[in-house]
Amino acid sequence: MNSMLNRSQQKTICSQLGNVKLQLLYKASIHGFTGAAFHKRCVNCCPTVSVGYNASGYVFGGYTKQPFSQSGQYVHDDQAFLFTFSGEKLCKYSVTDPAYAVRMISGSGPYFGEALVLVHGNKAVVYSSPGNYYNFSAAEMHGNDLKLTECEVYEVEEIPEFEKPWRPMVWKNEKRTELMDSITLYRPMISSVSQVRVLLIGPVGAGKSSFFNSINSVFIGHVSNQAIAGSSTTSLTTKFRTYSVKAGRGGKPLPIILCDTMGLEENTGAGLDIDDIISILKGHLPDSYQFNPSAPLHPEASGYRKSPGLKDEIHCVVYVTDACKVSIMPTKLELKLEAIRRKVNSMGIPQLILLTKVDEACSFVSQDVTNIYKSGYIEEIMQEVSARLGVPMSCVVPVKNYSKEFELDQNCDILLLTAVIQMLRAADSYFDELSDRDQRRKTTLKPENSKD
Repeated sequence: MNSMLNRSQQKTICSQLGNVKLQLLYKASIHGFTGAAFHKRCVNCCPTVSVGYNASGYVFGGYTKQPFSQSGQYVHDDQAFLFTFSGEKLCKYSVTDPAYAVRMISGSGPYFGEALVLVHGNKAVVYSSPGNYYNFSAAEMHGNDLKLTECEVYEVEEIPEFEKPWRPMVWKNEKRTELMDSITLYRPMISSVSQVRVLLIGPVGAGKSSFFNSINSVFIGHVSNQAIAGSSTTSLTTKFRTYSVKAGRGGKPLPIILCDTMGLEENTGAGLDIDDIISILKGHLPDSYQFNPSAPLHPEASGYRKSPGLKDEIHCVVYVTDACKVSIMPTKLELKLEAIRRKVNSMGIPQLILLTKVDEACSFVSQDVTNIYKSGYIEEIMQEVSARLGVPMSCVVPVKNYSKEFELDQNCDILLLTAVIQMLRAADSYFDELSDRDQRRKTTLKPENSKD
């Protein structure tokens, strides 16, 4: 059976319920718009999400943790709620009297109190009576269109939390020290480059600036907020900034530069321009360049590098993505990222995905960040973002940035430092390829009669 509830809608509903997924049990167009067909497929199943669809385009329904039966009685459920979608947003209406949350009627489909019934009286219709144990607006819920084009019921299944991590990780202070030393002592394999340049690209609010602040915090020993970061609908970063992390307060710069950009936005003429990204990749853009979404950088602009060297170019591109928003990424934004990825691919620059806010996406991780590679939910998110952005899952690196904390946490540090190590390794692969390419070119240009 194919679900009418799209992946984004499923993820939005699941976000209300914890680390879960939905399994389709009943589809009225296949099994029948009757109470008998519904109960045959769904009796004693719980928890469930029931969804109705009408010709006006409304998607609405309800959740209950109680199993369905044909007892005719009301059933108590203090977690039951009704919902409707307004675009991608979920409007939720909690039960007002839990004792009357759900009623089990043999001749009808999902029956929520006396407020909402899908497949009412063995017909493809909705019974709707706001205020009877659920308060909602009928116009908002279903647009007063009471004829069903489809009804689906999904069982809510827990996503497993693995006993053993599916990606090994050492959570010890010695590991933290080892990672910090590896970063401090790293040297690019090409002598003309002293620092690896990593470009951070991502939607507004994904956590690009916060990632720099977090890495900086690890090395200076306390939470720092050097780069402007926060919550906004438009980008807080309006300039191209290059941040060099130092090995402790007043220490030497580390061999990595994090390049922060204006946030990507889905609309044309808003956010970071793709042509500016190309200029950044090639090393043309000067530090502190003021972005202008309506006009990309011009070669005659002040500070424009007309002949950049390898040290000015980008050596690794990192797509910064909010774990809470992977499944609801707007199509236009996804297309922008795809266009960028194609351009980066054509230039041979390695790419990683930095998955942020993993603690907000998964309560299991929120309890303890060391659960990150035991969480089936985080694994699913990583698989989804890998497929959406066309980057191998081995190149997806989850992190928890410092955003509200006063003190550092060893385990958060290990995740953050591991991400930096992956960036340096990716840059090494790039330098390796450049060296091989240069060697092949020299071999090709070598005169036939020359002697070794």
